[in-house]
Order: sequence, then C-alpha cells, then structure tokens
Amino acid sequence: MSSIVTVQDAVTAFADFMEPPAAELDAIDREMPVIRADVELLDAQIIMLDRTPTELDARRVRRARRRVLAARRSLANTAAPVLPEVGA
Repeated sequence: MSSIVTVQDAVTAFADFMEPPAAELDAIDREMPVIRADVELLDAQIIMLDRTPTELDARRVRRARRRVLAARRSLANTAAPVLPEVGA
C-alpha cells in the first residue's frame, strides 16, 4: 500500500506568485456592490425553491432584482480608471 503524502509545500511554494495584482483587487472592490446584490437575488430565489412562493417572497425577489439593476447601472455610470498598457 502506498502512503499518501501531502503536497502542501508544492502548493504553498507558489502562493506569492499567485496573488492578484492591485489593479484586479481594485476592480473587484468596484464591483463588490454588484456582487452583493447578485448574492441577495440568489438568496431570494433559493428561498422560493423550497416552498410555495408567497407574496412576500415575490416582493423580496423583485426588490433584489431592482438592487441588482441599480448596482449595475451605478457601476456602468462610473468611469473606470485607465490601466497602463503592458509591454508599451
């Protein structure tokens, strides 16, 4: 029987190189309101899967959809910073 060995050293050896650059982290921060709104919409939709939807559930989904649209609209209306060209 062969023994099972961990590969943690091999995996964590490249952890410093796998960090996202600051520009990607800033982009994620800008998109965070949209991400949160999408999660709220998914939560509302998942709740409706488990039972017969009530009027309250329908309102919750409609509100969550409006939040998603509002968050996407505000993200689209903000000017994204111009990233420097790579290799120029």
